[in-house]
Amino acid sequence: MSEIYFIDTTLRDGQQSLWALGMKTGAMLPIAAQMDRIGFESMEFFVSIMLKKYVREHKENPWVWLREGTKHFRRTRLRNHGGMHGSGAMEKLPHAAMRLFVERVVFYGITLTRTSNCWNDFEEMRDEVTELRDIGMETVVNLIYSVSPRHTDDYYAKKVREAASIRPYRICFKDVGGLLTPERARTLIPAILKNAGDTPVEYHAHCNNGLAPLCYLEAVKLGINALHTSIPPLANGSSQPSILNVARNLRALGYTPVVNDEEVKPVEDHFTAVAKSEGLAIGKPFAYDESQYLHQVPGGVISNLRHQLKLVGKQDRLQATLEEAARVRADFGYPIMVTPLSQFVVSQAAINVIVGERYKEVTDQVIQYALGIWGREAPGLMEPNVKDKILSRGRAKDWENWRPRDLSLREVRAKFGGASDEELLLRVYAGTDAVNALANEGAPRPQLDGKQPLLRLLEELSKKKDCNQIVIRKPGLTLTLKKAPDTAAMQ
Repeated sequence: MSEIYFIDTTLRDGQQSLWALGMKTGAMLPIAAQMDRIGFESMEFFVSIMLKKYVREHKENPWVWLREGTKHFRRTRLRNHGGMHGSGAMEKLPHAAMRLFVERVVFYGITLTRTSNCWNDFEEMRDEVTELRDIGMETVVNLIYSVSPRHTDDYYAKKVREAASIRPYRICFKDVGGLLTPERARTLIPAILKNAGDTPVEYHAHCNNGLAPLCYLEAVKLGINALHTSIPPLANGSSQPSILNVARNLRALGYTPVVNDEEVKPVEDHFTAVAKSEGLAIGKPFAYDESQYLHQVPGGVISNLRHQLKLVGKQDRLQATLEEAARVRADFGYPIMVTPLSQFVVSQAAINVIVGERYKEVTDQVIQYALGIWGREAPGLMEPNVKDKILSRGRAKDWENWRPRDLSLREVRAKFGGASDEELLLRVYAGTDAVNALANEGAPRPQLDGKQPLLRLLEELSKKKDCNQIVIRKPGLTLTLKKAPDTAAMQ
């Protein structure tokens, strides 16, 4: 097949990887209709963590983005991200609340999601995929790539058969660390495609190590025809490859990328202006870094680690902590370095380095890991002496027979309140105090507001740095405002 299709990640993983979901609704809505014209097969559009981020930090109601943003897409199928549990959840929320979240997303017409199990444990995902289907949501299940002695081609052949057996909409080969090399792709991707049977496979990679654009080309040569890309400046860096770069190279190889490049340019210009205005990062290609294969700590986790070490005056121990993270990961049985497992590994590595003795102190999450609370495979994979040292302490007895109590929807309503289902979910995910602090019901802050007096509207227009002339025309009247050549004043 010569046609190659694209899943756009700009509004979700692109801005989550590079801007920590720092883009407000008012920056996304004006360009949404333009993005719909590009020709994407589908687009990642929403994720449950936005409920917390937008309420707490942006002081916005994220349901506004879902309600208003979806109105601008008529050609592109939109995706939620995270299935029933969200994006790499670090906390166990009531199942009833997570189901209600999916029901609200489906209400707005989003009927496709992509989700993971951090152990590639697809039997654990079977009930989730079935329940999502019953609600009206089809599921793309992630097959997460990792590098370790146990993550062999045979391991992935077995796992992809397990993934196909639960009958997802698709399987997504996901390289969250950007660790795949073109050489490994030549043996691994054929094994995945062969064992996927009639289940389609798409490919999602981050550019952490500079290799993802090359691996995309290898993947297409080997038979994959659906790729995850982003639009600059929300491409490259720790995000996905640029659709412009990938499409250009695919054409050079004789393939037909299904994308309208001319429609991409206004979107690139818009988000570049947002980045400059808000002081946000411009995604740039990373250089290859061999050390990434030693610790495999995701870039976002490294950034947070650096910040936390600085707070305790231990910023000089970053390299030692990363080296210790590689040893801890081996002790833990080589878990895939994704949320929440990567955070467990790195936190324990930092404690080992700061305390000066390995596993003298451990976090509750590490005890839970050793008990199998964060994955049934974990206890059997751990180095026995390390596991015994972790579970020999009194605190382990507190967790040994603990199981989280799951609230019913009635109990969730009684605990959190809320005038509507959407407000209830905001309170569950973001907290009651944060929701109560929302002004104007969380509507996006006006930028150019047509309800303002004309003089005020012109004043706001005059502040735009990319605007040198304003012309207002109506029958019998033409008003022209120009910036003077030697001043910033309007004449």
